[in-house]
Amino acid sequence: MSIAAGRESALLETVREKIEAGKRLDAADGLALYGFGDLLALGELAERARQLRGGGDEAYFVRNLTLNQTNVCRVKCRFCAFARSAREEGAYTLSPAELASEAKRAHELEPFNELHLVNGENPHVDFAWYLETVRALREALPGVHLKCYSASEIHHMSMISGLSYAQVLGELKEAGLESLTGGGAEIFSARVRKLIAPGKEPAEAWLEVNRVAHGLGIPTHCTMLYGHVETLEERVDHLLRLRALQDETNGFLAFVPFAVHLENTRLDPDIPTTTAVDVLRTIAVSRLLLDNVAHVKAYWIAMGLPLAQVALHFGADDLQGTVGREQVFHAAGARTETEQTVDRLARYIRAAGRIPVERDTLYNEFRRWNPVSDTVQEVGRMSMGVRDESVTIDPQTIAVPARGVGIRSAEKEVS
Repeated sequence: MSIAAGRESALLETVREKIEAGKRLDAADGLALYGFGDLLALGELAERARQLRGGGDEAYFVRNLTLNQTNVCRVKCRFCAFARSAREEGAYTLSPAELASEAKRAHELEPFNELHLVNGENPHVDFAWYLETVRALREALPGVHLKCYSASEIHHMSMISGLSYAQVLGELKEAGLESLTGGGAEIFSARVRKLIAPGKEPAEAWLEVNRVAHGLGIPTHCTMLYGHVETLEERVDHLLRLRALQDETNGFLAFVPFAVHLENTRLDPDIPTTTAVDVLRTIAVSRLLLDNVAHVKAYWIAMGLPLAQVALHFGADDLQGTVGREQVFHAAGARTETEQTVDRLARYIRAAGRIPVERDTLYNEFRRWNPVSDTVQEVGRMSMGVRDESVTIDPQTIAVPARGVGIRSAEKEVS
């Protein structure tokens, strides 16, 4: 055995021993794992960690629709090909009534149980526009979970309204908002944010918005955009800062790592394209370090469904969903489909040796596929049109497990 191989073997055993003992990995472990040469062994270790922390054979997806109400944005992040200035060709802003009407028509054609709404940070609308939007969506889609806005957008609303994060989130929740998306995190390093998104809020603000949301009982998601100018040390620091907030609030539902797409952006075109190996390595390292976040998503929109399927053997347990109409990644050159059918997602999951489970945003199960046949078991009441008021959900009881504890189910039952 070579010296290098011996070092890798020793590292693997050290990390495995920590995982088996329920001990927490540190920054040095994370950085060493990023440099670990045996990708398959790393994937096996991530899967072991997932299982020890309560994960089973299930792989999840949601029946959802992604909409963007406006692409007008004040920030102009260098990695973004979606944003426009108000007078730029292709700029658009839909009224609350227009968006609600579009969402309702889409729901009538193909029912979904989650609406994912993210926008540019439009400086030409006021906070009332956001409130009216959520109210209009709630009325148009009474049985659909409204997963709306990133922490960056909440920060923007606070800036244009003069209200605190708590006041903004409180009013949005009263209007019908149920959870936040995970966008805007990018990489937390101040050095990186200055280079790729100089007009965006600092990492501390993004984290504080999520902290406040969790305190108000609003679950959120967390992300990492990588593969541009960040170092591996900065990736690991990003993951550990997410972990620290989760220790404090237990409010993140899932982690979603995104590899950047460079086409049509203002990033240096000579930046090497992220490889499949790096994508899988990042999924695995994320699973190993984020010991308190129950779910890691393999976002097929960014990586393609075949690679997302492979990621189910590297610590991921969720393929996101049917999505539909995704624009942000495709504006930057993504060549993947813009939507998937339920049957195709289930087929890919089963082919990976996992059990397909259709879920809602809060990971309550709707349908579970038989692992050896085409039969589907209905395991929950799926509300696709009318809100079932007999079901009460406390997001804090189902968001994520504490470190070393199995994934919890909702504690509130049908009355």
